[in-house]
Amino acid sequence: MKIIDVVCSAGKTGFYFDDQQAIKNGAGHDGFAYIGTPVTPGFTSIRQSGESISVMLILEDGTVAHGDCAAVQYSGAGGRDPLFLAADFIPVIQKEIAPKLIGRSLDSFKTMAEEFDALQINGKRLHTAIRYGITQAILDGVAKSKKITMAEVIQKEYNTGITITPRPIFTQSGDNRYENADKMIIKQADVLPHALINHVETKLGNNGEILLEYVGWLRDRIIHLRSDASYSPILHIDVYGTIGVAFDLDMKRMADYLQTLVDAAKPFKLRIEGPMDVGSLEGQITSLAELTAEVDRRGMDMELVADEWCNTLSDIKAFADRKAGHVVQIKTPDLGGVNNIADAIIYCNKVGIGSYSGGTCNETNRSAEITSNIAMACGALQVLAKPGMGVDEGYMIVNNEMNRVAALVNRKK
Repeated sequence: MKIIDVVCSAGKTGFYFDDQQAIKNGAGHDGFAYIGTPVTPGFTSIRQSGESISVMLILEDGTVAHGDCAAVQYSGAGGRDPLFLAADFIPVIQKEIAPKLIGRSLDSFKTMAEEFDALQINGKRLHTAIRYGITQAILDGVAKSKKITMAEVIQKEYNTGITITPRPIFTQSGDNRYENADKMIIKQADVLPHALINHVETKLGNNGEILLEYVGWLRDRIIHLRSDASYSPILHIDVYGTIGVAFDLDMKRMADYLQTLVDAAKPFKLRIEGPMDVGSLEGQITSLAELTAEVDRRGMDMELVADEWCNTLSDIKAFADRKAGHVVQIKTPDLGGVNNIADAIIYCNKVGIGSYSGGTCNETNRSAEITSNIAMACGALQVLAKPGMGVDEGYMIVNNEMNRVAALVNRKK
């Protein structure tokens, strides 16, 4: 099946672009907006509307395959590509990418995706968001050409040996960490609540006391609201490096504090994402590996999750190889081509580190559906409910897509 045309349309994402450094510097809230001047290049305000681009491949039989170009909420931070705005990048796709797609046969996802993921224009690789959306469209096109699910394309081309089944879903609350936790518990989310602990004084506490109180509340709330006593979600909290700030990167003090969180979470298992952010890839790997070793030495019943500075496939492999964390977030838009998601999950599973197929609230329904197919085919540890911070919408999109795919695959057995 050949591609005969490429059509682009500008879109909105499920959340917003936020200037992470300005927020870390203490930007205050003004309703849903932030007060202050942005500091990350490209931002015109600390919080601004998220944007996407739908790339639609018109196939010779009239079928349309499509994927969405999207970038993470905290674009331009932690070594990522700059802010992704549709008006800036639709002309790039139309001029530089579309002519290279038109006339191509959709025979193999892996080969074609790797080609476009590595493509350079004027000696420079494409923005990660463009690579993300183009390869999604290619995967959808190959699946439509072969009349199978996208998960089956990945399973076959990567020889995963994995049975295609739904993966545990991780829901994120945003700042509405109390009411949204209730939604998660009622829907029996597998992993919750993310909690967005991105400021020491107002969300963690100078000595960690605010988060400690919240973990205790969350434990009690699950026990109170659950309709089934066997419901036992994993508590996964993203702290955006604030523990490292509060405890001066002192590994023993950080581990002591983590133990108080573990105790407060019992009987539920605890995961802490991004305990520190030291400002560089090598520094982050070294520090997180040291804290991971300290947690393991103490026999603590918890897992640390790598996030910041873990952006590319090579980054993920480096964190995994050096045991910097027990789980690695595969932040899907940061990897560029979605072929890298498959490679990352497979690699993490091979070396025995948790493969969290994540992403961002600032994606679209389409990118969420496609990356969920890949996670199912490769056996990811967990999958992020995305986009948005409202819980219900992201959970619905990811849950329903995985159930649809599983039902279609099972029909063939």
